[in-house]
Amino acid sequence: MVLNVILKKPLVPQIVFLRKIVLNKNFEFVLKRNYVNNEYIAKSETKGPLSGVRIIDLTRILAGPFCTMILGDLGAEVIKIEHPGGGDETRQWGPPFVKEESCYFLCVNRNKKSVAVNLKDTRGQSLVMDLAKQSDILVENYLPGKLDKLGLGFTQVSKVAPQLIYCSISGYGQSGPYKTRAGYDVIAASIGGLLHITGPENGDPCKVGVAMTDLATGLYAHGAILAALLERQKTGLGQKIDCNLLSTQVSLLANLGSNYLNAGKEAVRWGTAHESIVPYQTFQTSDGYITVGAGSDEQFKIFCKCLGLHHLLTDSRYKTNRNRVANRQVLLCELSSRFFQYSTDHWLKAFNGSGIPYGPINNIGQVFNDPQVQHNGMVVEMEQRNAGSIKVIGPAVKYSNSVNEPRFPPPSLGEHTNNVLTSLLGLTQTDLQVLREEKVIS
Repeated sequence: MVLNVILKKPLVPQIVFLRKIVLNKNFEFVLKRNYVNNEYIAKSETKGPLSGVRIIDLTRILAGPFCTMILGDLGAEVIKIEHPGGGDETRQWGPPFVKEESCYFLCVNRNKKSVAVNLKDTRGQSLVMDLAKQSDILVENYLPGKLDKLGLGFTQVSKVAPQLIYCSISGYGQSGPYKTRAGYDVIAASIGGLLHITGPENGDPCKVGVAMTDLATGLYAHGAILAALLERQKTGLGQKIDCNLLSTQVSLLANLGSNYLNAGKEAVRWGTAHESIVPYQTFQTSDGYITVGAGSDEQFKIFCKCLGLHHLLTDSRYKTNRNRVANRQVLLCELSSRFFQYSTDHWLKAFNGSGIPYGPINNIGQVFNDPQVQHNGMVVEMEQRNAGSIKVIGPAVKYSNSVNEPRFPPPSLGEHTNNVLTSLLGLTQTDLQVLREEKVIS
């Protein structure tokens, strides 16, 4: 949000008045003089809602970095602690690369300052502990117990930084029989049932195309951290948050979990179809695919008219959704035959303006060329230190009075080590040189 205010003489009294009614920590004013009419324009730009919040990011790979990136888009200062030897593992996850940077790393690490610190060295541990004292949040995804051994567990850090919100992201939780297992998205998705319910009917289990369990855990963690910030406003104290992939995945079973828990009904794979709604799936056209749904009896009537299958409206087998589910196979056979007669574009035009939910199955190139995606501003171009011009996927949420946007490009390894350690911890250039020579930092 930008607020333009015309300030005429006398200038100082009006500035004081504006400060009383408008100026707060979420606004910055820049006074610009219009020399034509000797007026001053006070331009205020709203900061992100998390402006002033500092985060120590001890995460790698996807779930944790996705969480801290979201918080960074909202204005938080994110200090990403990386090992001097190579940093976040995803820096090497390629091809593809953009010059020296992997596309994987670039996708979830914008709005962060990279500080390369060796946590195996006690002096490196002390640096992180000192940063924690001046921070609001710490997010980590080490194997449970690992940071305790390094003197950076919640119990140890909270003694010197009681204000700190300490969020741990793991595969299975901080306790229990699986706590020491390596936590990876596809494994948690397997144990948590997602692969069992994903894939073609009567076919093999399938993983989702992107690491949805990781990403959902990052979203859970980001929401939990915001709630803890609100709690801290009441108590003044931080707390520990436990997020894990398995619990996230089980919570996302939603209606299928409820079906089993309350009706004893085991879930099966349906491909793109829906267990309880017919029709609600993808159909092959003469040149591609289209996904269409009719979630009510009234929508089914419109659906049939769009297809030109008016005789289905008087067929008692399809009068209600319950009937359509019971007669799924014969109905879908006729619908599939009809869709295959014409192109995807033909059917998109047929459903346009009907009120029926529909859409093509786009490849990734088509996604970013989709007019609604472009209208929503989902691609942001930035200049990265090593890679040059890059594009990142923008945040999905917009605010009317706050900023939620990519602000800084993903960092190169150790790009901000000197700046952070001098500005926040007061280290001198001599201190930095000694630490660098002894491989504590880079």
